[in-house]
Amino acid sequence: MQQGLAAPMWRAIGAYRIASLLYVMVLIVRNVDQYANPLAAGPALALMVGWTAFATAAFARPAWRRWPLLIADLAVALAVVVASPYVVGQGPLNAGVPTLAVAWLGAPVLAWAVSGGRRRGLTAALLLGTADIVVRDRLHPSTLNGFALMVLAGFVVGLVARLAADAEERMQRAIELEAATRERERLARDIHDSVLQVLALVQRRGAQLPGEAGELARLAGQQEAKLRMLIADGPSGPPPGEEGEADLRAVLGRFASDTVSIASPATPVPLPVRAAEAVGAAVRATLDNVDRHAGPAARAWVLLEDDDAAITVSIRDDGPGFPDGRLEEAASQGRLGVAQSVRGRIADLGGTAEIYSKPGEGTEVELHIPRH
Repeated sequence: MQQGLAAPMWRAIGAYRIASLLYVMVLIVRNVDQYANPLAAGPALALMVGWTAFATAAFARPAWRRWPLLIADLAVALAVVVASPYVVGQGPLNAGVPTLAVAWLGAPVLAWAVSGGRRRGLTAALLLGTADIVVRDRLHPSTLNGFALMVLAGFVVGLVARLAADAEERMQRAIELEAATRERERLARDIHDSVLQVLALVQRRGAQLPGEAGELARLAGQQEAKLRMLIADGPSGPPPGEEGEADLRAVLGRFASDTVSIASPATPVPLPVRAAEAVGAAVRATLDNVDRHAGPAARAWVLLEDDDAAITVSIRDDGPGFPDGRLEEAASQGRLGVAQSVRGRIADLGGTAEIYSKPGEGTEVELHIPRH
């Protein structure tokens, strides 16, 4: 758990240790005349005082909150519980007199819960609660109540600690996203005032020029469109490689240019981040094929459709197309671009990629990705 929200919890556990120790002292002073070995209560109390001072200081250091300290904390509490029949006596324990530790037992449970969530908290509570029951020959209602409260404390505090950690991670991601968005907006203003205006001017002035000058103007127009799309796109979801969902519309929108048109629904098309990345890579590979085989002047249209069962992405171009069997021939020659870059990626998502083409009629690629 990160330090922002963890630090107050550890300080609260330290305060609980001290307050519960004072409570133990009061009970020992009040009940010591009922103990079977009252003189042994002194060393037991000294152990609790010393460990409280050490543990409070040790858990205040994040680097020390590891298994050795957690296990030692639990072991000291168990030792105090196990010593209770000798110090207090079996008769008083059976009559309902609390063990030496009393509420002090809760500190290790809270420490385990905050360090590792509800499972750790429950583990520590069950170990200490079971030990408190085992040292007695006869169960007493107060013992069962204490056991139940300790288990509930371990579960609830562990759950709250885990929720707090998740909330802090989400807040950190939101802060990073806001910072990235502000930087994008700053860069967009600077680029708009300089690079985009120059590219637009080059395209307008050179569009009617013959030869290489006209080709450079056309390329300048393409780069202007791509750059505008790049700086206009906000983040579509969590960073690549992280869990969460991304809007497929934003992923595909990055491919828009003066020769590539994107049509998508008005509402978001959410997909797991890794799936959205794979679909985007398959579309990019398809558009690269269009540029490579149909020429840079060929136009392409990308249509994104979404329904309850599946997502369909269609990529159509006005290139020369190719005859039946051409893809199989290319695969047999070891050229596996379509097989691996397009079909392989979509197959990994449980979907299919269909390719339709005829000479002189362009090519259409349909990617079907099931919602599950």
